[in-house]
Amino acid sequence: MSRGRGFLIGLLASIVALLAAIYNATQHSSTVQRAFAAVPPDTVAHLFATTLDDENGLPQPLSQWRGKTLVVNFWATWCPPCREEMPAFSRLQRAYAAKGVQFVGIALDSADSVRDFSERHPVAYPLLMGGAKGVELAGQFGNSSLSLPYTIVLDQDGAGRLLRLGPLAENELDDFLRKLTAR
Repeated sequence: MSRGRGFLIGLLASIVALLAAIYNATQHSSTVQRAFAAVPPDTVAHLFATTLDDENGLPQPLSQWRGKTLVVNFWATWCPPCREEMPAFSRLQRAYAAKGVQFVGIALDSADSVRDFSERHPVAYPLLMGGAKGVELAGQFGNSSLSLPYTIVLDQDGAGRLLRLGPLAENELDDFLRKLTAR
């Protein structure tokens, strides 16, 4: 075997191992063990100071949802677990909207891909284009590996209540929101 071919095989094996690790991380839903108290105090303020374009290119300030229980889901169209949880998030958005809950999807993806996806699979909540700002926000909330999906829940006072790496089951989030909105 030539030296170049051996290098190529090694490189391909490394890429496959990396992709397998990313897939494995997204398949095992686990609450991030990092307490919200460890998130820098200005992180939530930075989130509400951020403006991202929606799928139609219109700027959407996240501050418009201050005072609501905010469920922010970082996702991408190429992420199967992300796409799988979106119908449940839409159902929960409709069920909890009257109780002041707002879901927001921040796509770490291209605007064209998100527009194509949302035309085929409409959701009941805003989809925003994250770009570099979305990557920065996910990192500030503890997702330094940029694994997806990644969901954060802030209560109406802006206090962090949940950080979740990986898929979030509908019944689990429903129970969580029921308790959070009952206070």
